[in-house]
Amino acid sequence: MDFKELVLKNRSYRGYDHSRWLIREELLDMVDCARLAASSVNKQPLKYVLVYEPAQVEAFQPLTKWARALPDMVLPHPGKEPTAFIVICLDRTISENEKVFTRDLGIVAQTILLRAVEMGLGGCMIGNFVRAEVSAALSLPEHLEPLLVVAVGKPDEEIVLVDLPEDGNTNYYRDENDVHYVPKRALEDIVL
Repeated sequence: MDFKELVLKNRSYRGYDHSRWLIREELLDMVDCARLAASSVNKQPLKYVLVYEPAQVEAFQPLTKWARALPDMVLPHPGKEPTAFIVICLDRTISENEKVFTRDLGIVAQTILLRAVEMGLGGCMIGNFVRAEVSAALSLPEHLEPLLVVAVGKPDEEIVLVDLPEDGNTNYYRDENDVHYVPKRALEDIVL
């Protein structure tokens, strides 16, 4: 699979196959790729919590909020939840300044997801959660601040990229068959 194929297959999946659970070694492989990515001033202040045991995943899922653009829909659908999570945290003993490392956060999350796609998996970045609840659920020490949750599993849904409609609405949507559509701006509209 070439790089552009990886990018095209790397969607924000909100439905997963529960017959395929991830193991620690697979998650470590994804985090190892993230570890090797660039870091602002090479500080490397991000740490990772792996959530993959079935009972732990089931307890963690309700702490995440999904698909804000579809407020009338419960996603993931029951039985289609991810089978693992990677929680990316800022280690405040390395840096107190979260803002400086927002670039790093995006870089490592995308790296994790691209590696997941290469492994025949997929995921979704989730920023909609209550940090204190996640910290408590994971028994994180005070110096670790959860910044982003990456859900991971084997995708079990269809996602289709479509051209942006004339009204410019970028909200994703689903049809009566639960196919997920993601409007994208045209290349000529974003290159200045």
